Amino acid sequence: MRWPWQRKVSQDRTVVSWSAGTLAYVRARRKGNGTFEVLKAGVERQGSDSMADFVRRLSALGLKGGRTRVMLRADQYQLLQIQAPPVPPEELRAASRFQIREMVNTHIDDITMDVMRVGDGQNKAADQLFVVAAVTAMVSGALDLAQAMQWDVNVIDVQDTAQRNLQSALARRESRLEKADALLMIAGDRQALLTISAGEELFFSRRLDLPDGFMAMQWSQNSDDAAPVVDTYTPVGEYVPDYSVGGTSHGNDYSGGQAASSGVADHDKAQRVLVEVQRSLDLWDRAWSSMPLTGLRVFAGERSSELAQWLSREMGQSVVAADLNEPFGAQLTSDPADQAYCVPLLGVLLRTETRKL
Repeated sequence: MRWPWQRKVSQDRTVVSWSAGTLAYVRARRKGNGTFEVLKAGVERQGSDSMADFVRRLSALGLKGGRTRVMLRADQYQLLQIQAPPVPPEELRAASRFQIREMVNTHIDDITMDVMRVGDGQNKAADQLFVVAAVTAMVSGALDLAQAMQWDVNVIDVQDTAQRNLQSALARRESRLEKADALLMIAGDRQALLTISAGEELFFSRRLDLPDGFMAMQWSQNSDDAAPVVDTYTPVGEYVPDYSVGGTSHGNDYSGGQAASSGVADHDKAQRVLVEVQRSLDLWDRAWSSMPLTGLRVFAGERSSELAQWLSREMGQSVVAADLNEPFGAQLTSDPADQAYCVPLLGVLLRTETRKL
């Protein structure tokens, strides 16, 4: 029983990311059936404010205090895949730290890291580890803001696993949780994240660099064409366009004066992204032939459907737009750009209390 003087534990949860002076947040309330109701979400930029003024602004929004989880965005850490060192489980971190010392972008002493098994730890993944390596100062910056906001931080998560949680939630609704499922998410201006999961486990993750202005580009010269209807995902041969002067790409000539038009230039840059997506899926098909993909979902904010149609047409595969708000039953914000920036945080809400990464 609960004694009269005991405070009722709040069911509200806040998830935040803090990167380059930009705070994205989602505050939600856990409901009786294990789902969440989103109470508020948004993006606040520090701009020229001092940290004290910024904290006051966030407090005025009702964000001060409470149980909070922090998500590191994909550009705030490295996700490395290594051969698991042959040591007892309690020594994995120390041994992995030694193993990645030449792979990280900064001195190993300045790194905060954690490890998790690739996939379900069975078969081909049995001796593989993911290593999350973040610059300690980056993590400390998020914790300093948390202290100023009086947040009780019980989890620091990463975008790769948050995205895994979101695609697992969609796969569960479609009763294909054990099948390999790919999700390409664009939630920023310069980078996309492609993850492949099965059985609620992360098997593959890759960052894809985007050309400047990708989200404002005309990706296809025939953007009004209808996407072909394809029933299943079937890997195709790798397509590599020729970007040399006077060369051809996908059967179209981009030589001479034609390359000067912005539409052709956009199309050319977009083709490079297409190639990297196809290469990633081909790599999966070669390495995991026993786990064929059931499909590719994409999320690009208000352009999700357009991206799905473009990839379907160019790759000859079934690609569908992912409604990542669906597990929560509501749109996060009215601003499309802010909504796309906040959506990855929803995956952290879906993390179970006892799960590591």
